[in-house]
Amino acid sequence: MICINGVADHIHILIGMKPSCSLSGLVREIKKSSNEFINENKFTKLRFKWQEGFGAFSYGHSQLNHVADYIINQKEHHKKKTFKEEYMEFLEKFNIEYNDQYLFEWVE
Repeated sequence: MICINGVADHIHILIGMKPSCSLSGLVREIKKSSNEFINENKFTKLRFKWQEGFGAFSYGHSQLNHVADYIINQKEHHKKKTFKEEYMEFLEKFNIEYNDQYLFEWVE
């Protein structure tokens, strides 16, 4: 774990991974453990559950400080740009083709 921060509708996690690690397995475990933690500690009135799916982007070692700063200041970024706007910008920046039916259910 390098950096983590969240806002009301999503979180950003910056991690270092070995190529032998399964990203989908890691995200599954993060969601499972955090679901249990949030629900056992009754942090919400309703039962908490993560939305299906996740987005993942890779960065070079030389970009880690910049990405960590972005994550740390996430609340400031989202005063200017919604999560949907941010995510769509990432897809365009990384030239990722996508189908709208496979994107998140946006909370607006």
